[in-house]
Amino acid sequence: MVKALRLLKAILFAFLTMFLAASVAAVIAVWDLVSALFTGRKQLLADTIPDRSAASFVIPNWNGKDLLEMYLPSVVEAASKHPGSEVIVVDNGSTDGSADFVKERFPDTVRLLALPQNLGFGGGSNAGFAAAKNDIVVLLNSDMRVEPGMLKPLLDGFTDEKVFAVSCQIFFSDPNKKREETGLTNGWWSNGHLRVKHVIDTTIDQPYPCYYGGGGSCAFDKRKFLELGGFDHLLRPFYLEDTDLGHMAWKRGWKVLYQPASIVFHEHRGTIGKNFSDTYIQGVLKKNFLLYTWKNIHEWRKLGEHFLYLISDVGLSAAFGHSAERVNLRGLLRAIAQLPECLQARSRARKLAVTSDTEVFRRQTGAYFRDRFAELPQEPERLSVLFVAPYPVYPPIHGGAVFMYQTIRELARLCDLHLIIMLDWEWELEAHQSLRALAKSVEFVIRPPAKQKRLGSIIPHAVYEFENADLEYLIQRQTYLHKVDVLQLEYTVLGQYAGDFQRLRCILFEHDVYFQSIARGLPFVKSPIKRIQHTWEYLRALRYELKLLPRMHRVQVCSVDNRTYVESFLPEMRGRIDDQYRAGVDTSRYEFKSGGREADTVLFLGSFRHTPNVEALDWFIHHVWNLVLAKRPGARLILIGSDPPPKHSLSPEWKNVELIGFVDDVRTPLAQYAVFICPILSGSGVRVKLLEGFAAGIPTVSTTIGAEGLAAKDGELCGLADDAQGFADWVVRLLEDPATAADMAVRARAYVEEHRDMRRMTERLVECYKHEVQQARHRR
Repeated sequence: MVKALRLLKAILFAFLTMFLAASVAAVIAVWDLVSALFTGRKQLLADTIPDRSAASFVIPNWNGKDLLEMYLPSVVEAASKHPGSEVIVVDNGSTDGSADFVKERFPDTVRLLALPQNLGFGGGSNAGFAAAKNDIVVLLNSDMRVEPGMLKPLLDGFTDEKVFAVSCQIFFSDPNKKREETGLTNGWWSNGHLRVKHVIDTTIDQPYPCYYGGGGSCAFDKRKFLELGGFDHLLRPFYLEDTDLGHMAWKRGWKVLYQPASIVFHEHRGTIGKNFSDTYIQGVLKKNFLLYTWKNIHEWRKLGEHFLYLISDVGLSAAFGHSAERVNLRGLLRAIAQLPECLQARSRARKLAVTSDTEVFRRQTGAYFRDRFAELPQEPERLSVLFVAPYPVYPPIHGGAVFMYQTIRELARLCDLHLIIMLDWEWELEAHQSLRALAKSVEFVIRPPAKQKRLGSIIPHAVYEFENADLEYLIQRQTYLHKVDVLQLEYTVLGQYAGDFQRLRCILFEHDVYFQSIARGLPFVKSPIKRIQHTWEYLRALRYELKLLPRMHRVQVCSVDNRTYVESFLPEMRGRIDDQYRAGVDTSRYEFKSGGREADTVLFLGSFRHTPNVEALDWFIHHVWNLVLAKRPGARLILIGSDPPPKHSLSPEWKNVELIGFVDDVRTPLAQYAVFICPILSGSGVRVKLLEGFAAGIPTVSTTIGAEGLAAKDGELCGLADDAQGFADWVVRLLEDPATAADMAVRARAYVEEHRDMRRMTERLVECYKHEVQQARHRR
C-alpha cells in the first residue's frame, strides 16, 4: 500500500512538474525572443591588465568574531609583505561584537566596513569590492587561515588582460578531515544539469584553468568583477554566487586560474554550517542550481534537456526521497518564485556573453585552454605528442600492441613523447615501467571492472566500456602541462576523447574498422539471440563511427583496402585518411632465416582472447588440418599465443596438435618452424603476425581477409586460399617444396623492408604531424 501511494505521488508530481517546466520554458523562450528583438548588445569595455603590486583583502563576516580572532592575524601578516595592500572586514550587521573586536584589536591594520544589516555573503562581498582601493581584490571567508607568502603567487597569476580571477589552493584546518575543497574546480553539463566538483591533483605545480574561483579563497580583477555585476543577489542567501560569476567570466572571454602555490586553510562551512541546518542549506542549493541554469544557459538544446530531466528528477524525488543529485518540487517552486528576477539577470548575462555555453565548459579544461589561449609557435622545432592507448602495450603480446609499442619506440626518437596507457590489472604496471626510459612522461589508468551492457543505448558497447572520467581528465591535464601539439588516439573506442581543437591536432588510428569487423564476424555467430545482439552492435557501430571519423583532423588506417572502404561511406574524408604510417614492424629486429627450419611443422600464432583468432583456428582444425595430414601424416600443428585454453581441453580428435601458449618472444618460433598459417575469416585491418612472419622469413599461407592490405596476388608474398582444400594444398606445397617456399619468403621480406618498415613509416608520420600543425596555426 505504501509503495502504491509513493508511486501515485510520483506520478502526480511528475505531471505537475511537466506543467511547471513547460510554463517556465515558455516564459524564458518568450523573454529571449523579446530581448533579442528590442534590446541591443551592451558596449563592452576594453580588457586591461590590473596593477599587480598590491591587493585589497576583503573578508565578509557575520557573527564570526571567534573566527576573526583565530584567522585574521594571518591575513594581516600576508598583506604586510606587499606595501600598498589593505585588509577590509565587511561586517554584515553582526550581533556578537565582531565590529568592536576588529576596531579594538586592529585599529591601524584593518579597515572596518560595518553594514547596518546582513546583506548575505554576496551583498557583503560586493560592498567590500566597491570600497577596495586596489585593482586586485582577494576575497576570503572569515574562517580562512592563510600562508604568509600566499599573496605573491596570486598577483603573479594576472599575466594578461584576459585573467579574471586566480584561485588559491585550499586545505582544511583539520588535516584529518576528508579534503572536499581544493580550489581546483571543474564544471560540466550532464543530464540537463550543471555538475561541479573540486579535483585533488598534487601533480599540478603551475597556474591551471578552473571553472570558478571559490568566493572565499580567490583573487579577482576588481574592474572585471564590477563589469559582471559582482555576486548576483538572485542567489541569496548563499552558495553558487562564485560558480555563477566564473561561468559569466569564461563566457565573457576571460580566464579563471587555479594557483597551487597560494595556500589557504579552511574550516569547512565554519560560518554557514554553524548558523543553518543541513536541510535548509540543501534547499538553498536546489533552488540556486535551477536559478543558475535559467540565468546562464542560453543554448536551447541544453536548456530543453534540462527541463526534460527536471520532470524525471522531481518524480524520482517524490518516489524515492531526497537526493543531493536531484531537484525536488519544493526547490522548483522556490526557484519559480524568483523567476521574474531571474529573467532580468538572464538578460544581463546574455548582453555580456561573447561565446557559447559549450565553449565555456570546454575552455576551463586543460587541453582546450591551451588550444584557445596559449601562445603556440607556428612551426615548432620539436613536436610534443600525447599518445593514448586503451590496452597494455608491453610486452607486445597481440597485434595492436606490436603496432603501438614499435611506434612508441620510434616516436620517442623523433619528438617529445608523452604516454597514457590503460591497463586491465595493477600487476601489469611493473612490466610497463620500462616505457619510462622511452617517453618524457608516462601515466597509467587501471580500467574498472567490465560495465554492464546497455542494450537500449545507441552507443556501441565497446565505446561505452571505455568511458572513463579519470582518463578524460588525464588527457586534458597532460596536454596542458606538457604543451602537447598532437593528440594521438588509438582504436575507435578512444575517439570519444578527441577535441574540437583549432590549433592542436587530434589523430585517430583505426587498428581495424570497427563496424566492418563486426559485420564480417556475423556469419560465425550461431545463437539467434547473440546474432540479434551482434546485429544491434553493428548498427550502433556503423552510426557511431561514421559520425566520429569526420571529427578527426586525420584518421590512420592499416591499408589501402581499409581506406577505400571508409571512403566509400565517407567520401568527404578523401585526403584525410592515411594508410602508410602505422601498420608496420621494425624489420631490423627480425633476423631473416630462409633455411634450417624444423621440418613438417605448421605454426599458428595469435591471442586466444581475440575472437577472429579463435574462429580461424576452429575452421583450420575442423576443415583443413586433416587434409594436410592426409598428405603429410607426420606434420605437427604448433599453437602459440597469449591466454590459451587449458591443454586438457583440447579435443583428442585433434591429431598432431601441440599447445605451447604464451612465449616471451615470437621471433623464436617464427625462426624455428617451417610454415606459418593465417586462416583469419573475419575482422579488419592488417595482421601484424603476417608482417612479423614476412620479416622473419617464414613461408606463409593466408586467407584473403587475413592478408588484406598486404598481399593480393596468390603466391607472390604468401599463398592465398579461402577454401579448405586450396588452403591445405598450399601448406603441403610449402612443406614439400623448399625452393618455392624460400623464394616466396625473400619476396615477402623485401616487401616489408620497402613498404612496412616501422622506422621509415614513423618518420613519415612525424612529417605528417608537422604539416598538420603548421597548416592549422597558419590558418589561425
